[in-house]
Amino acid sequence: MSDTIIELEGLKLSLPSAAGLVNILRGIDLKVARGGTAGLVGPSGSGKSTLLMVLAGLERPSEGRVKVAGEDLTRLGEDGLARFRRDHIGIVFQSFHLVPTMTALENVAVPLEFAGRPDAFARAETELRAVGLGHRLSHYPGQLSGGEQQRVALARAVIGDPEILLADEPTGNLDQTTGEGIIELMFALHERKGTTLVLITHDEKLAARCGQVIRLRDGLVEQAEAGAA
Repeated sequence: MSDTIIELEGLKLSLPSAAGLVNILRGIDLKVARGGTAGLVGPSGSGKSTLLMVLAGLERPSEGRVKVAGEDLTRLGEDGLARFRRDHIGIVFQSFHLVPTMTALENVAVPLEFAGRPDAFARAETELRAVGLGHRLSHYPGQLSGGEQQRVALARAVIGDPEILLADEPTGNLDQTTGEGIIELMFALHERKGTTLVLITHDEKLAARCGQVIRLRDGLVEQAEAGAA
């Protein structure tokens, strides 16, 4: 098995706008080690979130090669990309994206229910207890604090034991103390499950905790360096 889980070559992505074609990613070459941690930093508009969407198979590149978890995403159709996400990827966004009419337990169980897993609810309870929400299983998102909702979202992202966890500013809607708690949970889950963690952040100290720090500017990798990990 390769020790590289993400490999990008000449990655470009352009999207139409009212002002014409916008070049968001302009030729990215990048490798991320299997089981490692990578912090993506850069100013707003540098392409960080778009890059994460490409890694998740939610955006198609205009040019280049995108190999993630052994799959060449440019060769997959929509059904193939959906299976790829189900089998390999967990995603945590700044906004929690929980279903308001479902309990915490139901929200977390959804991915395994769609996969036809009979143990969906048992696994969901295990993951919620792992993030400290064993006492909130039957609560709805509207009954939970922001930090609790993000922990539910994190439990949902990792319930399928993804090889890669992608996190896009996961503490952006949280206060500092609550956000720090979410980050500690993410690194603990990375350690416990051996998941590769790719994290977008504006926090330089947080990025430096990662084994690799990737700096984007104007749709290009300005610098890729080792972090403190």
